[in-house]
Amino acid sequence: MTQQYDLIVVGSGPAGRRAAVQAAKLKKSVLVVERGRRVGGVCVHTGTIPSKTLRETVLNLSGWRERGFYGRAHRNKENITADDLRRRLTITLDHEVEVLEHQFARNKVATVAGAARFLDPHTLEITTERGDVKHARGERIILAVGTTPHRPASMPFDGEAILDADEILDLKRLPCALAVIGASVIGIEYATIFSALDVKVTVIEPGPSLLGFVDRELVEEFIHDLRDRGVSLRFNSKVQTVERTGAESVLVQLEDQRQIHADTVLFAAGRKGATENLNLAAAGLTADDRGRIAVNKATFRTGVPHIYAVGDVIGFPSLASTSMEQGRIAACHAFHETAHAPPEFFPYGIYSVPEISTIGMTEEQVRANNIAFETGIARFRETSRGHIMGLNSGFMKMIFAIDTRRLLGVHIVGEGATELIHIGQAVLNLGGGLDYFVENTFNYPTLAEAYKIAALDAFNRMPVHEKPIVHDLQELAALAAERIIAASRGS
Repeated sequence: MTQQYDLIVVGSGPAGRRAAVQAAKLKKSVLVVERGRRVGGVCVHTGTIPSKTLRETVLNLSGWRERGFYGRAHRNKENITADDLRRRLTITLDHEVEVLEHQFARNKVATVAGAARFLDPHTLEITTERGDVKHARGERIILAVGTTPHRPASMPFDGEAILDADEILDLKRLPCALAVIGASVIGIEYATIFSALDVKVTVIEPGPSLLGFVDRELVEEFIHDLRDRGVSLRFNSKVQTVERTGAESVLVQLEDQRQIHADTVLFAAGRKGATENLNLAAAGLTADDRGRIAVNKATFRTGVPHIYAVGDVIGFPSLASTSMEQGRIAACHAFHETAHAPPEFFPYGIYSVPEISTIGMTEEQVRANNIAFETGIARFRETSRGHIMGLNSGFMKMIFAIDTRRLLGVHIVGEGATELIHIGQAVLNLGGGLDYFVENTFNYPTLAEAYKIAALDAFNRMPVHEKPIVHDLQELAALAAERIIAASRGS
């Protein structure tokens, strides 16, 4: 018997859960299909939440945050094991699943565990872990299936010493030496997390640098910090072969004849959309060579009018935060409800050690658009809060347009960067500028005071001219939005 629903959501990650709840609040009947045993998707079980929980656990147990006072040898727990890391991870994931299950129950969203595949554009076949088969028909369908690690055939994954980004969470023991192939966001996050445990880490990247979308001055500061603590960075290096050479040893041979010896290798060079088993052809859809589905980026509708795709499966920016908004917008559009588009700029957070967060235009983008600009810099060690916390590193960069004094971008590397960025986000998206930061008061002592330090640094370099006259906040926002959007589009 085929059950009928107003909406079927395939996947229960950030995009899927937000879409399902939004549709339920519109009084629609909703079914969420999740191929895993528990709801939450990649975000809860192998991606965002686990990696960030691992990071926080490592920083706490290793005493990383106190090393500025007590030296690099300081540790809160002397012998840290893989079991120590998994213990907190289990507690956190159980809590996340419980919250999500309660949210679905409260909003009367039906769920089923199983792998979905299209039979026709409206009908899905769902196969449970036990092999039972169910059919469900949706008037509208939202695909939020997320991604899986890219696993090239040339990489001899074994689940023990040669791992992908999902398998790294199931380590039986902590490595003494870790080689990370790919300086992607995921690769850099895990490389720096294990480095904080005093694991010898080598990052191998075929490109000339890392994190190409981040402001270069910020990246240079980050790279300096990594090298200062002993992380080896092998740029412009391609892997030729990877092979096990013993029970606890792996040899990575590079094309330039260099060799890297490690006991664990993490391959983190990209992910692909989890669309392989969806039988997209039966729905009239196709995916690209990385499993991604093309959509209208304003509505997230695919080429089939009643089918939408949201989250990581549609590609950049592949953030939990933006995926949630995509799910909301898709659900509203599917049922002809008004959905306010998110602001032009959103914060990007990289949970490395130290954190990186950025919003708006980079200096490279500003230069490419021929915008006259000035920058302001603040180092966390210049703040009283930084001294109290024992911070030796940490860096904030702000970019302002010279003619309008508008804020164009904020870029932060250091402790609490992903929290601090929201001050810059609010000012940027509301059309504010230099004078806001110069004239307003920040709590003292806080790291947020870095905004004022950076703004004053920029203020002292700005040409002397009268302060722009803006009659009200609406006009301020319109003027700034017009200039920033035009600049970002290369106008």
